Amino acid sequence: MSFHYIKEKDFKAFLSALIKAKNVVGPVAKTSRQQTRFVFSRLENPDELRLDYDVTILPPKKEFFPAKQDIIRFDGATFNGCVEPAEKVLFGVHYYDVKALDMTDILFKERHEDRNYWAHREAATIVISNIQKVSPRAFWASIGAEVPPRGHDAWMTRIADGYVFETRTAKGEALLGCGKFSAASDAQVKAAAQANEKVGRQCPEQLKGTSAQIAKKVRAAFGREDLWKKFAQDCFSCGSCNTVCPTCYCFDVQDWWHVDQKSGARTRTWDSCLTEDFAKISLGAGATENFREERGERFRHRFMRKAAYLNEKLGGPACVGCGRCSAACTADIADPTAVINSIPEA
Repeated sequence: MSFHYIKEKDFKAFLSALIKAKNVVGPVAKTSRQQTRFVFSRLENPDELRLDYDVTILPPKKEFFPAKQDIIRFDGATFNGCVEPAEKVLFGVHYYDVKALDMTDILFKERHEDRNYWAHREAATIVISNIQKVSPRAFWASIGAEVPPRGHDAWMTRIADGYVFETRTAKGEALLGCGKFSAASDAQVKAAAQANEKVGRQCPEQLKGTSAQIAKKVRAAFGREDLWKKFAQDCFSCGSCNTVCPTCYCFDVQDWWHVDQKSGARTRTWDSCLTEDFAKISLGAGATENFREERGERFRHRFMRKAAYLNEKLGGPACVGCGRCSAACTADIADPTAVINSIPEA
């Protein structure tokens, strides 16, 4: 680990050299008549990068676990795997999204490692950028404080006259060759730490209690079917909250055949436990069973997974406080702070 510094006037040249040398993906603006939103996209020039973004529409996990991904392609009796990683630099990620990637790393590593995910993950260099603008639905400062981000190679923090660039791995160190960096002074390192600490106090929403207290309270409410029914009464079962979540990792697998009926692909796509069909299983002879048929059951399952079920495995809750689910929910009922804070104490 080492601390470096680059002046504001030299930053564009650094990013230009990085884009020329590597495949760089970062936050860019998507502007409509109503608003400006942000997405992770490949950078063609340094002016596209927007480190002042609040939150991206989809999390950076899509770079390693795409919404739609071929896992096998077949043609007659032959078939081939589709692990096709490409080296990239994921630049300007907020720390809560790195925490989410850490969780996905654990879940796709256990038991039978998912090479379709890990091949892409291992080919990436991840650079955190400090949060310069806070999302209106963010609560990352009040959840999972006991779990720091780990899966990044460098952490870049904007200070008054430039950037402090903290390298964590050899991959992070390798990026220094693209720019005019110098050793960061103690004052610059201190200023970076203060900038990262200060922004946490700007989160507009807050969970009450520690991770352990929240997990205990949510688990204790499992049998309160009336409570979960009330929470979910306006739910459309659309799955938007799952789709934008950086820690959701469920997927469906289907075979798609070409018109020749010989070739095709086995494809996996993101799936959502809030949709009605997610828990529907076949009993044969056209019969089915749905073991979470009611909206309240599906709503409860989501919160149990995020706040309680995975805590021991992940070291903390399976939620990083990004606020994407709150913003994406048409009915505005998915906000974890509103739901969890309103659950009565056991």
